Amino acid sequence: MREPRAGAPIMKIGIIGIGHIGSTLARKLASNGHQVRVANSKGADAVRSFADEIGAVPTDAAGAVADADVVILSVPFPAVTKLAEVIASVPAAVPVIDTGNYYPDMRDPRIPEIDQGMTESVWVAQQLGRPVIKAFNNILAYSLKNLGRPPGAPDRLAIAVAGDDDAQKRIAMAIVNEVGFDPVDAGSLDDSWRQQPSTPAYCCDWNAEETIRALAAAKKGAATAKRDRLAEQFAKLGPNPSHGDVVAANRLANAP
Repeated sequence: MREPRAGAPIMKIGIIGIGHIGSTLARKLASNGHQVRVANSKGADAVRSFADEIGAVPTDAAGAVADADVVILSVPFPAVTKLAEVIASVPAAVPVIDTGNYYPDMRDPRIPEIDQGMTESVWVAQQLGRPVIKAFNNILAYSLKNLGRPPGAPDRLAIAVAGDDDAQKRIAMAIVNEVGFDPVDAGSLDDSWRQQPSTPAYCCDWNAEETIRALAAAKKGAATAKRDRLAEQFAKLGPNPSHGDVVAANRLANAP
């Protein structure tokens, strides 16, 4: 492993879920010298090839969280309920970062509590029986993979971070900064509805100032109808939309 970026302490980071967001975070953090363990629902053998490629340790969910300094959950919402026992072993002081989004009917079954207005990551926290930090859910996978920039770069994009524990939030924000983005404090976990799908801050490639304005512009309950039209929205872009096309469509659709 390479030495971590200057000023960043080496951490043991457990990542459960190696889809587009989880795998990109694993790759970036392992490249920076952190001790990364990766897992999915199918066991260590299912993630071994990817782990070997990036210099991480393949394991199962319990192995990923054991003695971790940070846990990152990057799983579909239905999988959250299956992780409560595993997450129960994580000490209360260790941040559990939730990167997920709720996409009913497109990917996820309907969750009545969220449909009735509960903030998505509040629901996640209830299923796990402990607080979480919300981050990395309002950035496109392409952007996370390709558009990270050093601090102070004029074209640096931002990622919103919400949570109730200030110390844990600072750790999550440091990770955001380390992988190439400006962290924006989005408030409490209750406030994280402002960065959910189809809000003005969601997947629009905004910089920090623009993200702050977008979070403030969100209107409670206004995103649900827009979110439920996401499939229709992307169908209009054709089979192979460019990244620019996706960003432009999101900015148009998510405007307050």
